[in-house]
Amino acid sequence: MSSPSQALAQLRVGLAQINPTVGNLAANSDLVCEYLAKGKAAGVHVMVYPEMVITGYPVEDLALRQTFRKASRQAVIDLATRINDLGFGEILSVIGYLDSSEDGKPQNAVALIYRGEIVARYIKHHLPNYGVFDEFRNFIPGDSSLVVRFHGIDIGLAICEDIWVDEGPVSELAARTPGLVLVPNGSPFERSKNDVRLDLVKRRARTIGAPLAYVNMTGGQDDLVFDGDSIVATPDGEVLARAPQFFDGLMVVDLDLKVASSKPDIVISETPIAPYQKLTHGKALRMADAAQVWQALVTGVRDYVEKNKFPSVLIGLSGGIDSAVVAAIAADAIGAKRVFGVGLPSRYSSEHSLSDAAELAKNIGLNYRVIEIEPMVASFLSNLGLTGVAEENVQARVRGITLMGLSNQEGHLVLATGNKSELAVGYSTLYGDAVGGYAPIKDLFKGDVWALAKWRNQYAIEHGGVAPIPVNSITKEPSAELRPGQKDSDSLPDYKVLDQILSIYIDDDGGLNGVLAAGFDEELATRVLRMVDAAEYKRRQYPPGTKISKRAFGKDRRLPITSAWREHK
Repeated sequence: MSSPSQALAQLRVGLAQINPTVGNLAANSDLVCEYLAKGKAAGVHVMVYPEMVITGYPVEDLALRQTFRKASRQAVIDLATRINDLGFGEILSVIGYLDSSEDGKPQNAVALIYRGEIVARYIKHHLPNYGVFDEFRNFIPGDSSLVVRFHGIDIGLAICEDIWVDEGPVSELAARTPGLVLVPNGSPFERSKNDVRLDLVKRRARTIGAPLAYVNMTGGQDDLVFDGDSIVATPDGEVLARAPQFFDGLMVVDLDLKVASSKPDIVISETPIAPYQKLTHGKALRMADAAQVWQALVTGVRDYVEKNKFPSVLIGLSGGIDSAVVAAIAADAIGAKRVFGVGLPSRYSSEHSLSDAAELAKNIGLNYRVIEIEPMVASFLSNLGLTGVAEENVQARVRGITLMGLSNQEGHLVLATGNKSELAVGYSTLYGDAVGGYAPIKDLFKGDVWALAKWRNQYAIEHGGVAPIPVNSITKEPSAELRPGQKDSDSLPDYKVLDQILSIYIDDDGGLNGVLAAGFDEELATRVLRMVDAAEYKRRQYPPGTKISKRAFGKDRRLPITSAWREHK
C-alpha cells in the first residue's frame, strides 16, 4: 500500500481479452491493431494482450521450428512500425510472442512497443510441465525480472505461470516495489478454476504491494478452451474490475499508482499523465457451473470448426442423450443450418430412437435424414460369418463407415458422441461410434451429460425458446441397441455409481485404495478399474475433444498402453 504522503499518478490500462489463432501471425497482428484502435478511442495509455498473442497459444512443437521463431520475431518488428504508422505509437503495447535466445533457443516472451520501437522484452521464467502444459520441452526460461518506467510509473511484468510460483518474478517484483504489475496469460478453462485464479491474483497483488492487471485470452485451440475472466486487483487484494467469461472485448481501468517507486531497468518516460476524469469500473457476474461448462463446449466446437475451416458438422443421431447434447452444442456453436444429423437404424433400433432423433432435429432446426444400415450389415455378416460381440460391432462400424463416407462426399466434420464414462471403461467401438474429427463431450461423465441436457432445456424455456432435447432422450434408459433388449446396465454399473468411481480413479488419481476408502465394494471397484486400464488403447485413438475437467483424457492423463502394472487383481 502507498503511504499518505507518497505521490500518485493516473494511468488508463486496457486489457485486450481476445481470441488469437495458432500460427496465423498476420491475422493475429491485425487483431492486435483492431484492439489498439479501440484502446485509442477509449483513451488508454497502456494496452496489454494475452500470452503469445502473435503466434497463438499453445504453439507446442512449432516453437522448435527455426522458421516459425524467425517469423514470429519479424512479425513483432513489423507490428511495431505498423502500430506507429496507424497513430497508436503513444500507447505502450505489451504483446506476447515467440522469441529466440542469443543461441537460437525458443522463448515465451512479451515485447513492450512504444513509438514504433521494441523498447523492452521480458522472458517467461517458470515453464509449466504438468497437466496439459509441456513448456519445459518447448522453451528455455528467462532469468531476470523487468521493471520499466512509463509516465513516471514503474511497471513490472510477469507471464502466466510466473505468478503461480512464490519464487522468481513474484519475490523479485515484491522487492523492487513497482507501481503496477501486468500479467499476460494463456490460462485454459477448467471447472472451478475461476475462484483459484481470483484468489491467486488477489494474493499476488497484496504480496507485491501494487495493483495487478491479469489478462487472459478467449477461444478454443484443439482440446483447450480459454475463458477470459481477466481481473484487475488493488494492492489490498480487492477486485477493481473483472471481465466476462468467454467473451472477446476490451476492459479499460483507471488506476492511481505510485510514482517512481523503484529502480527501473528502462525509463520510457518520466512525465506523469495530467489528471483526468476516471471511468467507473464493473465486475462481471460469474456464470453458473453448468453455463460455464456449456459455453466451454460450445466454444471448443465453434473454434475447431471455424479455425480449421470446416463448412459444417455431421452427427449420427441415435435418439439418445449423448448425440442429442452434441447436436445442441453444435447448433449453438455454428448455427443449426450447418449441422447435419443422420439416423442410422438397424433391425435392433427401437421406434423411439428414430422418433426422438426426428424430434431433436425439429426442435433445433438442423438438417436430418435417415439411412437404413441393415442391408450393409447383412452383407458384412453373410460374408464374414460374425456372431456375438463381433456382430454387434459390425453395426457400429457400418455406422462409422457411413458417417465418414458422407464426410468425404459432402465435406462435413464428423462429431463423435462418446462421453467420459464410456471412454473410461472402453464402452465404445473402434472405427464405429469412435469415428470423427472432434469429440465435444469426451470430458463429460454421463451424469454431467444428463445434467447439462436438463440445464440447456431449462435455459431455452426461460428465454422464450424451444427446449432442444426431447424429454424421452433424457429419461429413457441408455442403450447401444446392438442386440435385442440391450441396456448399458447389462455391462456397466449404474452410471451414478460408475461416475463416482471413475472420478476418484481418473480425475483424482486415487487408485484402488482411494476408491475403497470412499466406501465402494472391492469386487465392483476392481472390475471397473480393470476395464479402465484395459481400454487405454481405445482412448489413444479417440478424436480430440474439449477439456473441462482437471484430468481429461489426452494431454492431461498420459499412460502407457503396454503396461504390466496393476493395482487390482
